[in-house]
This record gives sequence, C-alpha cells and structure tokens, in this order.
Amino acid sequence: MTNNQNTSQGSNKPVVHVLNPSCQIEDLEIGSDYEGVITRVEKYGFFVSLSKSVYGLLRSRNPKEKVGNKIVVKISEIKPHKGKMDVDLTYSKTKYGSDYEIIKVKRNVKRTRIADLSEDNLGRNVAIQGEIIQIQQTSGPTIFTVRDETDVTWAAAFNEPGVRMYPDLEVEDVVEILGEVSLHGGKIQIESENIEKLEDDEEENFKKIVSDAMDKKAEPEDTSVMVESEILDLLRPKLALAAKAIRKAILDGRSILVRHHADADGICAGVAVEQAVLPLLREESNDADAEWHFFKRSPSKAPFYELEDVVKDLSYALEDAERHGQKLPLLVLLDNGSTEEDVAALRHSKVYGIESIVVDHHYPGEVENGRALIDDYVDIHVNPYLVGGDSQLTAGALAVELAGMINPDVRPQIRHFPGIAAVGDHAECDEVDQYLAIAEEEGYSREDLDKVATCVDFEAYFLRFMNGRGVMNTILGLEDKERQEELLDVLMSESDKRVETQLKAAMPNVETVYFENGIQLNRLDVEKYAHKFTYPAPGKTTGYVHDKLVQEKSEDEPIMTLANGPDFAVLRATEVIKNEFEFNLNNVITKIQEEIPQAGADGGGHEVAGSLKFVEGLQEEVLNLFIEEVKNLKR
Repeated sequence: MTNNQNTSQGSNKPVVHVLNPSCQIEDLEIGSDYEGVITRVEKYGFFVSLSKSVYGLLRSRNPKEKVGNKIVVKISEIKPHKGKMDVDLTYSKTKYGSDYEIIKVKRNVKRTRIADLSEDNLGRNVAIQGEIIQIQQTSGPTIFTVRDETDVTWAAAFNEPGVRMYPDLEVEDVVEILGEVSLHGGKIQIESENIEKLEDDEEENFKKIVSDAMDKKAEPEDTSVMVESEILDLLRPKLALAAKAIRKAILDGRSILVRHHADADGICAGVAVEQAVLPLLREESNDADAEWHFFKRSPSKAPFYELEDVVKDLSYALEDAERHGQKLPLLVLLDNGSTEEDVAALRHSKVYGIESIVVDHHYPGEVENGRALIDDYVDIHVNPYLVGGDSQLTAGALAVELAGMINPDVRPQIRHFPGIAAVGDHAECDEVDQYLAIAEEEGYSREDLDKVATCVDFEAYFLRFMNGRGVMNTILGLEDKERQEELLDVLMSESDKRVETQLKAAMPNVETVYFENGIQLNRLDVEKYAHKFTYPAPGKTTGYVHDKLVQEKSEDEPIMTLANGPDFAVLRATEVIKNEFEFNLNNVITKIQEEIPQAGADGGGHEVAGSLKFVEGLQEEVLNLFIEEVKNLKR
C-alpha cells in the first residue's frame, strides 16, 4: 500500500481497509484503519484479528467489548518483541457499519507463472492466477485444478476432512491462489492459504490470454498423412481441426467421450484415438486414474448414434458435472455420425451445448458446397463424401490419421490399423493398397489382417456394450505379440466353427434369381434359416453368405444378397453394382419412405452394404418395392 490517507480521494468518506485472509504483518500500514474481529478480551485490553495470521492488541482497562464483535481499529505501532512483531492498535474514529469506503488489501506477493513452479520452490509461498478447470472433493482436502497461459497445477484447500472449501467457486472461475509449494504424487501442488475470485474485468482479460495460449498449444505439430491421396489431402484441414479440438479438450480438463461402430473398422478407429489420447491425459493430470475419469470409449451396435446411446451419455456426463465438477465432454463419433439417422441424437446433445466431432465414411446424403445435413448439428465433420470421395476410404484409416495428428508418438504402434479396417470393411481403392503395403512392412499379410479383423468382430459380438480395452489391444497387436498369436488362434477356431454351423443352415435355403439387367439377387430368410441369438448375427451372416456366393463367381459380377427377418433386411452387394448401376441403398430407402410412408422405413449404411427396418405387417410391400428398384437398374 502506498496511500496513507484515511479519506478516499475525490470523496469525504473515511477509508477502512480489509485484509485478505492470507495477508501478513508486512501488509499493514501504520496510521490506517482496518476492519477486524475481536477474538480475546482481557483486563488490560482485547485482541483483534485482522486476517488469518495477523492480529493486534488494543490496550484498554476493563474493556466492554465482546468476543466475535466486529470493529474498526487504527494501526498505531508495529514493533519487535521477543523475536516477532507486535501490532498495537487504537480505536478508530470510524465506527463499524457506518458509511465508509472499503479498500481490500491483498498480500503483496508477486505472481508466479505455473510453468515456472518447480521443486526449487518447495516450501516457498507463491501467488498464482488460474482458471479453475476441475473441482474434486476428496475425503480430505478440496482439490482445485487450475491453469494459466503456461501450464496446469493443483491447489489443495483444507479445513475439515471431506468438507467442500470455497463453495462459491465454480469451474471456469478465474482465481488468485496464495499458498505454499509442495509435492504430491511426484507433481507440484499448492497448499493454499487463500483462494479468491478475480474481478470481472481481470477475469475477462485473463481468459483471453489463456485461450490464446491454449489455442497455440493445442495446434497439432505434424499434420502429415501416411499415404498419397487427393481425398486425404482435401480432408487434412478438417482432420487437423479435429485433432486440435481433442488436444484442447485435454488441456482444458474436459473429458472425451468416443463412440464408434462395434465392428473391425469402428474399433480400429476408436482404439487408435484412445492410444493417442491416453498418454497426453497421463501427462496433463495429477489424477492417477485420469485415463479412466477423462476418457471413455463405448461401442455402438448400430452404425449410427442412437437415441438410446445419447441418453446414456448425457446422463453420465451431467452426473459427472454435478458430482465431480467435470466439464461437459467432447463427443467424438467414429465410423458413425454422418447420416440422417444420427440427427435426432446429435440434436439431443446440442441442447446441452455438447461439442461434437464426427469422423465417418458412411453416405451422408446430398452434399452441397462441401456440407451435408449433419453439418448443421456437429462442430467438425470429416467424411470422404464431402470432398468427392466415397466409403472405400474407411473410418479406421481416417481415425488413424487423426490419432497421428493428436499425438505423433503413437504412429508406429497403429500403422497396421488401416489395413485391418479396410479388410474388415471389404474396402478397395488406391489408398487401401497403400495401407496394405504399410501393414505388410509391419509383418501383416492380407491373410493376417483378415484374421485380426474377423477376431475383432467375433470378440465384439460377445463384448456387446463393453469396450474391451485390454482384450482388443491384444487382438490388434498393441501388446505381447506371442499372446496375440495365441488369442487369434483361439478366437479364429471358434469363429470358424460358428460360421460353418450358420452357413450349413443358411446356404441350402438361399433363393437366387437373375434379372434381365444382369444382376444376380440372392434371397435368404434369416429368421427361418439361421440360428438366432448367436454369432454370427443376421448382418454378419448375410456377409458370410454373400462372400461365399461371390467366391463361386467373381467380385466383378453384379451380385446382390438380401437377407430379411420379419421387420428388417440386410443388404450386401459387389462394388460393380454401385459403380456400373449407380445403386445406392440410402436412395432406395428414401424412395420406400416416400411411397410407403406407413411402413416406417428406416436404416442405411454404405451404398452396397447396410440395413433396412420397417413395420412387420408391411414386409412384403417393402421388399417387393426394393426388389423392383433392383430389377429396374440399368448400366
């Protein structure tokens, strides 16, 4: 303090100072007035507490004051006594509660940037400013995670075990923390003496500085891709934006929720991003369980984000925000999220302001000026169709490129993932050939990749809604190679046995017709001629039946397989039907919706691989219209 006057400038009001709880004797000024609380009364006077550790004595014979009363006093003298400093007080002319101007006095400690804290500071008192990004109530202290423009640290506040300190403070508040530097779990932590929210104008300026710094820090260092591809080059800016958003969420203390399709392509995508994010989370958090608290990966049975999924995700997110002080998560959808079927769930999440990223290769409907319907509901949308590509560039490949931008260190471990995703999704294109060559360099032949993809699908069927982090890591070759080989052999033998059993039931009951346009249509009632509630499920069974029929002829032949149950149908077809007949399942579904609206038709997927749902009572009308559309196709 430099102003020694007891009236404010430009006003006749007396000035009374209020010390911050962390203030020390050196923050006092002789001759100035201060608010205090009477803490002890003796015959020779009474003691007044001015801050947490500063008190003074006002000498008075047989004083009438009572403990707990508030009072305004004047500092008359500060003098050494028995190795410490004593503060002598006198009565002020200003009475507590009268009309006076209050000046808040902060402890005179120079601000330290969080990045400058080190073990050299242990035991020293420091002042830091930061934005609260998480509040955790432990059985002991309250832990505030704060960040400034340089780094993140943690402040512990304690009064009673398990009691929330500073209950008025919330996530996103900007505060000044005064306290002693300590070490906890090998990381710097502040044992706080006082935490105080900054004024609005200070807070706004600070947030701008931090936001600019986080933007810079979140920027991916390397946005290169693994293969030469015109489509990937066009998608790189959006992939880089998605990587930046994910990196920023980590820095921002936000949890990341990954949803992906529960097949080989989707699981490769989800695990790739997981492998990139987890090391950064461990680095940025002092929470030993950060990788479990701040990252969740959940498979979705459907190739789109269902309302059932979003309701669960929102419930957990809102509960975490309420109980653990977490911010709402960043939603990352992989191998789903692009289609009209995703709109309802994404609109649902938007109500709560959930930021969302979609990396997908499913047909998103009509694209105009690089935008599809779903772009109205998501923040970042990466899809080959938006830049003139198609579904042959898989979501698994796109997610691996994304993972490499998030964390370049992860690239060596996941180089073979795009090959697994491509073989699992029966994708064929120039980019796939390059990815297969990379997988070959890593010791994976096409046969090996097919084995891994089959085992991923097999295990995913039994995992259902669990992510199977440890098991999937083994299958995908992220851990012990010897164990991977053993597990693949076990799963493959069991998968082959079950597929063989299913094909024995299905193949004799396939009905084949040939249309004048040259298309071979194979039909199967999987409700009647396939085992229920076992692997492979109807969609997979259709794929195996189709593959067996195609193997008897050629991939270059126009062959389509349509399997149906009472209220659903599953389609698989060779690429020639898409390329030469311009067939697109999604367009046929739209026509069914228009011509038989009462059927409640829904579904979709890739152009020649997907599913259709409808009202059971209108099965015949729906399937007849579908078949009629196929019959009328022309080269």
